Amino acid sequence: MLLGLDPLLGGDLLKTLRDMGHGDSICVVDCNFPAHEIARRAGVPCHALATDTPGAARAILSVMPLDSFVDTPVRRMEVTATPDELNEAHRELLATVHEVAGKEWRMGSIERFAFYEEAAKCAAVVATLDRRGYACFILTKGVIGPDGKIV
Repeated sequence: MLLGLDPLLGGDLLKTLRDMGHGDSICVVDCNFPAHEIARRAGVPCHALATDTPGAARAILSVMPLDSFVDTPVRRMEVTATPDELNEAHRELLATVHEVAGKEWRMGSIERFAFYEEAAKCAAVVATLDRRGYACFILTKGVIGPDGKIV
């Protein structure tokens, strides 16, 4: 254990987050998402966290800045047939983002099958135990300036 770090952040995940650069993304998904297969095909690590997607995002965002150079550094998988719907998992994740990273962040959306393609471009996939449908998100890493503040 280390002081000041969320205990969900193991060494491998911390290394992945540290090694990611500005504009790189990480995928945080529910337990029904084909996380291991997407990660295997993409040649990236798959980390498992025993939590729901907002809990995983809280841990990740405690050490990773969001990208202020893109319109929506937080993107969700759209619900099939109702793409504009924000389900419970989406609302909770956005509330977590606002609590941890600030109220200025907006959430974008990606059609379900396009989400799989975008997930395969991520630096890693984080699989959670969240059983709610469409609880799948992509977070884009931002920049920490010389003063230690998020740019």
